[in-house]
Amino acid sequence: MPNHVFIQTADVLQTYLQRWATRPWLAVDTEFVRVDTYYPKLCLVQIGDGETSACIDAVTIKDLKPLFELLQRKDILKVFHAASQDLEIFVELSGACPSPIFDTQTAATLLSLGDQMGYAALVEKRCGVVLDKSLTRTDWSRRPLTAAELDYAALDVHYLAEIYPVLRDELSAANRLAWLEEDCARATVAENYLNNPVDAWRRLKGLARLAPRAQVIAAALAEWRETEAQQRNRPRKWIIEDDVIYRMSERAPESLEQIEALDVLPPKTFSRHGENLLKVIVQARTLEPRKLAADDRLEPEIKARVSKLQERLRTIATTLGIPASMLAPRADVESLAISGAEAQANVLKGWRRDVAGKELLALL
Repeated sequence: MPNHVFIQTADVLQTYLQRWATRPWLAVDTEFVRVDTYYPKLCLVQIGDGETSACIDAVTIKDLKPLFELLQRKDILKVFHAASQDLEIFVELSGACPSPIFDTQTAATLLSLGDQMGYAALVEKRCGVVLDKSLTRTDWSRRPLTAAELDYAALDVHYLAEIYPVLRDELSAANRLAWLEEDCARATVAENYLNNPVDAWRRLKGLARLAPRAQVIAAALAEWRETEAQQRNRPRKWIIEDDVIYRMSERAPESLEQIEALDVLPPKTFSRHGENLLKVIVQARTLEPRKLAADDRLEPEIKARVSKLQERLRTIATTLGIPASMLAPRADVESLAISGAEAQANVLKGWRRDVAGKELLALL
């Protein structure tokens, strides 16, 4: 097993923070649990500097502010693999994203190694090592952790530190390092990871099938649920399920008896939340009906335009050796087909505009 250390006290952590503060880059990973909570519970933070891989006990060490401050330093690059969940945790606990970052999953895609490649697959491809993933479902909040579990966690940053310089140099040689830097800068906007209850309706996948009045009620219920889940730190579905929101929005009950008659709430949930749910629904019924979620069906003319754009997009992506979805997901293509140059789509920004966006606009 490569050299690694388990840090369980603030004093030892401070010693390593002083050492890491001199490094130009650090490999970073986290282990957390999120079974019965809304917010992830941070259990370990792994840091690798190319010499030592450290597992920091985030359960035992209560004050991690010095660590967060180090990870937010602009003169130290932080290397992650598939960073979004890690960044969400850091934003929740510190209010900011570590920045700048280098995401090896994004790098692998830009280098035509594979789309959304997992860490184990990347390690096997680049280091010839098959990682033991049998501990994936470990309860990282449990103490003490076994030596095998700590080894497993430390390896996540050991090979990350080994892979990073190679991927960086290959991206630079391919003139794509700036592409990665642009995408990583976009990923470190803290607002990306803040769940505003007002926007909770966007998570409702079946919203478009509802009538405008029902959509407004569903949005109000989703906002209430998000607020409740955050305040109680419980998963959304533990408050009420999506299907319950759809049923109540469609029927728009006007009394507790009508809510109970729908038979969609367990007795305990009805007792706890029935009155509040009724208030939300009654208030939402007074709002002007409006269509929040658009119907997925497109007009024939728009559909033909989307097909034309996607065909060209696939050709460009094949030439570049990257997935078409990385250049523009279907939602972006549809937005482009409908709104043209006014579309709010990443394909019209930065390096994507240069390699694909301009060509797509020329087809409209």
